[in-house]
Amino acid sequence: MHVYTMSNRVPELIICSFIVVSLLVIHFFSDLLRASLGGFYAKDVTLSQLVEAQSADYAWLLKLMVNCFGYSCVVVPGYLIYKYVARTGYLERGNKTFLHTAINMCITGNSSYEPLEAAASTADKERAAGASAGKRTSSQEAVQLLWCFGGLMVSYLTWGVLQEKIMTQKYLNFSGESSKFKDSQFLVFANRLLAFVVALIYLQWQPSPTRHRAPLYKYSFASFSNIMSAWFQYEALKFVNFPTQVLAKSCKIIPVMVMGKIMSKAKYESYEYVTAVLISLGMIFFMSGSADGNKASGVTTLTGVFLLSLYMVFDSFTANWQGSLFKSYGMTSLQMMCGVNLFSSIFTGASLSMQGGFMDSLSFATEHPKFVFDMVVLSICSAVGQLFIYHTIDVFGPVVFTIIMTLRQAVAIMLSCFIYNHRVSALGIFGVLIVFVAIFLRVYCTQRLRAMRKRAEANKPKMAV
Repeated sequence: MHVYTMSNRVPELIICSFIVVSLLVIHFFSDLLRASLGGFYAKDVTLSQLVEAQSADYAWLLKLMVNCFGYSCVVVPGYLIYKYVARTGYLERGNKTFLHTAINMCITGNSSYEPLEAAASTADKERAAGASAGKRTSSQEAVQLLWCFGGLMVSYLTWGVLQEKIMTQKYLNFSGESSKFKDSQFLVFANRLLAFVVALIYLQWQPSPTRHRAPLYKYSFASFSNIMSAWFQYEALKFVNFPTQVLAKSCKIIPVMVMGKIMSKAKYESYEYVTAVLISLGMIFFMSGSADGNKASGVTTLTGVFLLSLYMVFDSFTANWQGSLFKSYGMTSLQMMCGVNLFSSIFTGASLSMQGGFMDSLSFATEHPKFVFDMVVLSICSAVGQLFIYHTIDVFGPVVFTIIMTLRQAVAIMLSCFIYNHRVSALGIFGVLIVFVAIFLRVYCTQRLRAMRKRAEANKPKMAV
């Protein structure tokens, strides 16, 4: 019996050794990187502080490399475990230890499930039954719409104002000295951790009728692209103003279409190409006609545009990957929110621990109480905003949601210009109008085409049986 137990523990010891050895190797290389940046003679300085001390024009690139190096603390052991499990058939063995269960959930998911078609039809029936049981009057519909509109507006307008404040404004400490917060990754970690906790509590409070079936590692791809897009978004605010960033987000339709062509071989209507070109044209006009009081250099502006471009690329990958997961496994939006934010918290937490970012950010927080308040409110708005997104789409559909978010973007630009004194010329205002007209045109054409197809389907002669 003793020999049997020990033989069963050998694979788990090997798996644990993968984790320990990988972390030791990564720690060794991080020490080499720290020494190359001058940390050999400054033992009390963290790797994060050494990176921040570099020139602002290329510090973001070095910071990006260090962040990705930190993510490898999760990716490398995970990949080695995945390969070892596949080669040895570890999951087929009967020893149901905690490690075995955790790896099984990560790699194979929930094996006891009904076929996807049956699960989807069951979920559809439940949704239809709920809809028929809860028919609302027009006044109740109006109240529900106002609730969704107000929730999205308040949460994301507050989030946008605080996002720009944290990344561009200085905070006073107890001594009256002012300094800026610089670690974008800590903000991403705080936002994703709170979003994960909120989604988990909501799922425990209102369990989903759809059984979760996806292997957890599938979420890691969306998590990585999600934290990368969020990080690029925060870093871009150091080089371009918030209105520019909001308008650039409208242009992400273009990389989404390109990524859809590459990943899913998707086909698009002619109006989608026309509106994409109009949005790009409006963005060019806005970029040409906007200026702040402090004139930015060409290099700074180019860096900001490049960071925004990378944000849009990673964000479009996230949307397409999540779409493929929805089709393959039929999970709910809240299950997706919980899974993606779980891995996002793990990735950013590991990276911050490796480079000492936790200590730097917590030290800044203890000296700047107003920053703590802004960061907490920012994270709450981000998490609550995600819940309002899912609720609005579930009740009113994606078209109403798109219209609300488009209006929110317009208000966000005006609010940012008013609070932070961004100057926009007539050409820039014309560019903003082109972008929003193109977005509304896109929504209208989508609805019109859908209605025409439904009518054509209804008028199609039915074949006699």
